Amino acid sequence: MFAAPNQFLARKTIPVAPTAVEYLVVAGGGGGGRGYGGGGGAGGYRTASGFAVASGTPITVTVGAGGAGSTNNADRGTNGSNSVFGSITSTGGGGAGSVSNNDGGNGGSGGGVGDGRSSNTAGSGNTPTTSPSQGNNGGTGSASNGGGGQGGGGGGAGAVGGNATSSAAGNGGAGVASSISGSSVTYAGGGGGGPSQLGSNTAGTGGAGGGGNGQLNSTGSAGTANLGGGGGGGGAGNTIYSGGSGGSGVVIIRYADTFAAATATTGSPTITVAGGYRVYTWTASGSITI
Repeated sequence: MFAAPNQFLARKTIPVAPTAVEYLVVAGGGGGGRGYGGGGGAGGYRTASGFAVASGTPITVTVGAGGAGSTNNADRGTNGSNSVFGSITSTGGGGAGSVSNNDGGNGGSGGGVGDGRSSNTAGSGNTPTTSPSQGNNGGTGSASNGGGGQGGGGGGAGAVGGNATSSAAGNGGAGVASSISGSSVTYAGGGGGGPSQLGSNTAGTGGAGGGGNGQLNSTGSAGTANLGGGGGGGGAGNTIYSGGSGGSGVVIIRYADTFAAATATTGSPTITVAGGYRVYTWTASGSITI
């Protein structure tokens, strides 16, 4: 008998490259303010599906660093750095106001006001404007119970920064949860404001999503790395404390695992295949070729 014809042999399916991916791009958070300091604004948060990709064409990935907390009364906290995936840019969070430079900085989310004894302006979020919005405004300051001022909270991706009261600095605005990595993680929370040490006052807490806490008798807490949280504000009274640094950002993409793996990556992304997706997570800048 003759062997079976070739057309009866099993055929191997060769995966093809995807034509679109889902992304999450979170920028670095802004630094907290020094002395009655405001909380730093969270890094801009952008996510969507259907981002078109071309096979064989490298796509640039930039992971933004967090901004430095203010160490000088006359300086605001530094804005965070932008994160980028191809044509998508998330804007770094706004630095927070300090004891002698009070206005919050504009950014993905805005920085909070420092030292609320005078009329100051909170930082604006979603700057430059994108749709949907990248983040929210920072909070305002307030004159303190016992003298001095209270810092406003930094804006978060999901909520505005809290306004200070006479007895408490403002809390940081909450971030937004995403399951693009395969589990639910909250990103881009605003930093809590720093209070006055003069009188019985309370520091602001950082927003969910990596926002640093404000501190009464120490330097503001840093935002959490790779969540894009804003830095917490430092307190002031007999001693003046610096703001905390903002947390660095992150870039994550995913697509169905029925498509082929990327042909090349740089920046050492973490690669997982689970739940029906291929997931690439960058905590340092690099690139991907699909």
